[in-house]
Amino acid sequence: MIGKLLTELRNKRGLTQDQIADALEVKRPRYNSWENDIAKPDIQMLKKIAAFHNVTPDYLLSFETNTISPSWATPKDRRDFKKMLEDDGDLMFDGVPIDKEDRKRVMDVLTGLFWEAKHMNKRKNKPSSTYGTKK
Repeated sequence: MIGKLLTELRNKRGLTQDQIADALEVKRPRYNSWENDIAKPDIQMLKKIAAFHNVTPDYLLSFETNTISPSWATPKDRRDFKKMLEDDGDLMFDGVPIDKEDRKRVMDVLTGLFWEAKHMNKRKNKPSSTYGTKK
C-alpha cells in the first residue's frame, strides 16, 4: 500500500525514480521495489523518505486519521468512517481504560483496517460483468 503513495508523492514533485533514489542514497531498483510494493523500506529509510517529502512516517503508512480517503470511497463510506472515529466511548483493554495516547494509536490502526475492510467488501460485492452477455 505504501507504493501507491510513494508514486503519488514522486509524481506531484515531478521527479523520476532515479532522482529520488539518488536523494535517498539508494539504488533505483531498490526504490522501485518500494513503489511496486515488492519490498518495504525499513524504519530508518521510512523516516528519511518522510523527511524528503515533508510528511510524517505515519502518513506514509496511511495510519493517520486525517489522511485522504481512498479514491473508491463513497460519501456514505466517508460518513461511516467519520462516525467510527467520533465515537468517544471508552476503549478498554483487559478491563482498564486506554489513555489518550494509546487510544490514538489504536484508532490509527483501526483507520487502516476500516478502509481495507471497506475495499474488500466492495470487491466481494461487485456485480458480475457477465450479466447480459451472450454465451
